[in-house]
Amino acid sequence: MAEGLLRHDAGDRFEVFSAGTKPSHVRPEAVAAMSELGIDISGQRSKSVDEFSGQQFDFVLTVCDNAKEVCPIFPGKTITAHHNFEDPAAGQGSKEERLAAFRRIRDELREYLQEFARNPGSVNSERVIG
Repeated sequence: MAEGLLRHDAGDRFEVFSAGTKPSHVRPEAVAAMSELGIDISGQRSKSVDEFSGQQFDFVLTVCDNAKEVCPIFPGKTITAHHNFEDPAAGQGSKEERLAAFRRIRDELREYLQEFARNPGSVNSERVIG
């Protein structure tokens, strides 16, 4: 969801990549929650952070404590930022309760990423992995 939100809200200001420490698949609840905002992430795929090993990024944003602990070091002058968000995929309950969790995290992520986009730092070339 973070990739879709930042691509949508920041326009072409950033080249955005998303990766996880334990990639699986893009959850249907995430697709549904994002679709409510008019953002289509159905074509995205879950990628491993290992796919980006050795590449340079201006920013690396981690959005869960586990990712912060195991995220590799990226070469160059990478600026890292961390905020722990609850993993909505870990939630239990009915379909509507799970979707509500994805909506809540989507909205929290959006607020966080909009703040990041307003004040990303002083780096001119913005390649972001989050």
